[in-house]
Amino acid sequence: MAKLAKSLRIATILLMSPLLPKLYVKTNCPWCEEAIDCLDKHSISFEKIIVSNDAQAMKEMEAISGQSKAPTLDWDGEILADFGETELITFLKKLGVY
Repeated sequence: MAKLAKSLRIATILLMSPLLPKLYVKTNCPWCEEAIDCLDKHSISFEKIIVSNDAQAMKEMEAISGQSKAPTLDWDGEILADFGETELITFLKKLGVY
């Protein structure tokens, strides 16, 4: 019984945990590197998706942001596209994670 209760608690925690934000980037993109460095510096976990040679990932980024520029950040449906560090920090403050 105790083992089942523990398993249910773990399952509940996993279900309640938000997905990692998705950061769409292009190779050799200085703004993308700046975004990665900023998120890493503030210990913010994210899923990095490289769209340069991945047509499906590029289509996904274009669908959520309405454009093809990187970096693009999808934070649980909140989208920030074509940004620098200043815009990223403002966005993170708005979400309450900075």
